[in-house]
Amino acid sequence: MHRRRNLLTPLLAAVVAALAAPAATAQDLVWKVPPQSAPIVITNATIMPVSGPAIENGTLIAEAGVIRYVGPAADAPPLPENAEILDARQRRLYPGLVAANTIMGLIEIESIRATRDEDEVGDVTPEARAIIAVNPDSTIIPVTRSNGVLTACTMPLGGLVPGRAAILRLEGWTWEEMAIDPDAALCLNWPTLRPVQAWWMTDSPQQQMDEAARQLRVIAELFDAAEAYAAARAADPLTPADVRHEAMLPAIRGESQVFIRANELDQIRSAATFIADRGLRGVIVGGADADACADLLARHDVGVILTGTFRLPSNRHDAYDEPFTLPARLEAAGVRWCLASAGGSFETPHERNLPYHAAIAVAHGLDPAVALRSVTLSAAELLGVGDRLGSLEAGKSATMFLADGDILEITTRVHSAWIDGRAIELDDKHKQLDRKYRERYRQLREAEAATAAAGG
Repeated sequence: MHRRRNLLTPLLAAVVAALAAPAATAQDLVWKVPPQSAPIVITNATIMPVSGPAIENGTLIAEAGVIRYVGPAADAPPLPENAEILDARQRRLYPGLVAANTIMGLIEIESIRATRDEDEVGDVTPEARAIIAVNPDSTIIPVTRSNGVLTACTMPLGGLVPGRAAILRLEGWTWEEMAIDPDAALCLNWPTLRPVQAWWMTDSPQQQMDEAARQLRVIAELFDAAEAYAAARAADPLTPADVRHEAMLPAIRGESQVFIRANELDQIRSAATFIADRGLRGVIVGGADADACADLLARHDVGVILTGTFRLPSNRHDAYDEPFTLPARLEAAGVRWCLASAGGSFETPHERNLPYHAAIAVAHGLDPAVALRSVTLSAAELLGVGDRLGSLEAGKSATMFLADGDILEITTRVHSAWIDGRAIELDDKHKQLDRKYRERYRQLREAEAATAAAGG
């Protein structure tokens, strides 16, 4: 017995949801959904697998949170029993977008210190885990996923070694349920290696360079000590445990990655050389000047998470469109890269704008298919979860959404979304405010009509 649902009536669905939801429901009170309980069959969709060309009139079958089939309807296997069949005619099916550089769940209101957990006390805190500070009821999460962003990597900030990043599914009652990879990478903030000359800088150029050299020594000595600790533990298991060094072992052994924030050319060269010399699996986060050392990055297979196109050029002599054309230049240079937002506290509430960072790059020479890949599969690959997320392929997570057009277009709306096969609730505070004030003006119109009818 198959259940059918027509997706061509989003207005009716929105009305039903509005009536069913409590009038005072806030964005952070949007309910969570249980795991997928029955197979889902999406038919008549234009499927955008990302890993291959678009599939017109395609069918996707998902069961137990995993994609079992994706391809032409004519080649689809027999439909599972008790499947829910969704008619996606005139809709595009995309894999969930991946926000590769965020502090999602770590900050709520920047001006209120108690809601900010992105910056740990201390300069060197590799033992700090971003995952345990994530707030699953963050008011930012529902707004973000309403535009197709269903996975995020949240990274701690502050200090030289702020801690470890985590990859999250944007659904779950607790941080444990949200965690895809709770210890995805060790994060480093690379020192600025060029003196800053600005009105607010009180240190001399020499003092700045001395401080940068000191910070580089701190990082090098930390890794040396962790490697010595690993050797001592291997030789004698009774060696006393050290929480700080234990936190670094996965990165040193190559079991997890190292994310190094670096934007200026000297920073990127130094960080990439450090990665290569230490034999680490490293990714540059930022990469504003990455094209100037693309050969070095490509030679050592160091990937780059570009932190957005919504920014000014890095240097005064740069062209006005330098941030917009950088993705196309890195693609042409053969560097592994993906596109993310700036990731700071200002950007976090606007993480929903991720596809528009890619759209600007398309307007300045990047192939649209590559742009879509940059916020889906390329992002998942650089985060180390490309085998599970980022594209619509059999065996991967059924994390996906249906939209009424090109997701890189600002007028496109997301109508349905699934995370691991569970149909998530797409209500959010923005939509609730829209309904609230539309109701206000409906009441005003009624009052005006009543007054006119009474001859007032």
